[in-house]
Amino acid sequence: MTTTSSNDLPIVLVPGLLCTARLYAEQIPALWRFGPVTVADHSRDDSMAAIARRILAAAPPRFALAGLSLGGYVALEIMRQAPERVAKLAVLDSRVGAELPAQTANRLPLIELVKTGRFAEIPDRLFPVLVHRDRLDDAALKSIVRTMAEETGPAAFLRETQAIITRPDARPLLSTISCPTLVVVGANDALTPPKLAEEIASGIGGARLVVIADCGHLSTLERPDAVNQALAEWMES
Repeated sequence: MTTTSSNDLPIVLVPGLLCTARLYAEQIPALWRFGPVTVADHSRDDSMAAIARRILAAAPPRFALAGLSLGGYVALEIMRQAPERVAKLAVLDSRVGAELPAQTANRLPLIELVKTGRFAEIPDRLFPVLVHRDRLDDAALKSIVRTMAEETGPAAFLRETQAIITRPDARPLLSTISCPTLVVVGANDALTPPKLAEEIASGIGGARLVVIADCGHLSTLERPDAVNQALAEWMES
């Protein structure tokens, strides 16, 4: 039997696009010793503001907050809405700027697949840019990505995509963040490369940047041990 400490800090994890709690399957047990862990529901709204409000309504009064990719955008929006409730912040494989027209253009074919009943093709189309090139033939990792997509479903994918497209520029927010902050990125992340993580870390006073070698965008799945070590050090800071 385990006992809880008065110093326990609840931890809220926010998944990415087309991701579910499986994204953090290796992190939940590693973080449990620091406090109760919750994976937030980020799939029911189509704007960052609404997603953040829903998560805040369900979250503990004060908590540590971590998000990957889309989850990072949501985490920054939570910092905009209720910074006093976030004791620690971790942003993984994400970016801080608003959506660019070229990025939206790249999403349009995926939206069209959904509208024509071909949603099942999306995870395999995305997989090559989600993982390190050495993991392209990793059947187990590909299976997790497919399963998370199935669990998400087409309607939620469209909501999440709309929230990404319309997200605000969070760069002006960075200098206002004062809680202990961790920024993690895969060294080979093709979607949100290390230079974008450096932008986040350099904008937040005292933030720690961890670049994980031989790792793509899905760092929590690709290199869980390295991510867990960084998160444990963050929680102990």
